[in-house]
Amino acid sequence: MAPVRGALAVYPGTFDPFTPGHRDMVARARVMFDKVIVLLAVNADKRPTAEATTRAARVRDAIPAAWGNVEVDTWTGLTAAYCLRRGATVIVRGLRSAADLGHEQQLAAMNEHLGIQTVWLPARPELAATSSTVARAYQSARPS
Repeated sequence: MAPVRGALAVYPGTFDPFTPGHRDMVARARVMFDKVIVLLAVNADKRPTAEATTRAARVRDAIPAAWGNVEVDTWTGLTAAYCLRRGATVIVRGLRSAADLGHEQQLAAMNEHLGIQTVWLPARPELAATSSTVARAYQSARPS
């Protein structure tokens, strides 16, 4: 697949933790777009297990060095504001199930109003059951 020339895409999330499903989304998006920014969202309403800088470092460590068109950044505020600031025209979002779609459609409609398109990628079936919430629960239940 040839990338969309000149397209800068943003893949936002809290990534707490960055799961194999997240990595797969980045792997797929990086061949669709010239550049992908994995945007670690800083959301005061969520209670992450680590500071944003630590989570961003973990995401960077999970991205192969050969993926030269992938960048990791952090942002406090609306993803659309970040996209407008950076000149991104696309937001990439993953869909694990039909239940995700209603919420995602509302976000996409707001972002489209601001001139930013949303591209949804379905989660691969073998990765769809693992959310960050499930991954955190598993990590906390594991004996040290």
